[in-house]
Amino acid sequence: MVVLSKIYTRTGDKGETALGNGARVPKFSHRVGAYGTVDETNATVGLARLHATGDLDAALARISNDLFDLGADLCTPDRDKDADLPYTPLRMIDAQVDRLEREIDAMNTKLTPLRSFILPGGSALAAHLHLCRTVCRRAERLVVELAAEEDVNPAAVKYLNRLSDWFFVAGRIANDDGKADVLWVPGLTREG
Repeated sequence: MVVLSKIYTRTGDKGETALGNGARVPKFSHRVGAYGTVDETNATVGLARLHATGDLDAALARISNDLFDLGADLCTPDRDKDADLPYTPLRMIDAQVDRLEREIDAMNTKLTPLRSFILPGGSALAAHLHLCRTVCRRAERLVVELAAEEDVNPAAVKYLNRLSDWFFVAGRIANDDGKADVLWVPGLTREG
């Protein structure tokens, strides 16, 4: 159980932060950037939930919790040293990825195939879901970059990859099952 009785600690005043295993690293480290952008993704989910109801809101609530799991996974490096820690680190698992895939497939049955790229927008919920998608893609790029240098749980990368697809499909659902999607018209505003 986490207990936060004091919010500021002054331990980061010199530009370092503690990872889940207690190691201190610069706040600009790739690991901190990766899980910080996962946190940013979660903040965009909170904005989307202001416009969501029913099944989409319930799914976004599950995703928000998953993103905290993902942040916990990413902030505790060296999975092969988990046994040395005084607690069992939380790790993403393939079942979380599988759930996203099932939800994507279920939503996709309501949609007609796209014949054009779509622009972010339409309903307020769809616009927010597209923001979630783009921030999630940035988080994925940062996690992949981190994985090129350090140990990263493969399920974490898969989860982010699937999640951005989930946001895309959910954005179409939020646009009246794709009927209100804003379609890209190539060269629409070019002169001449």
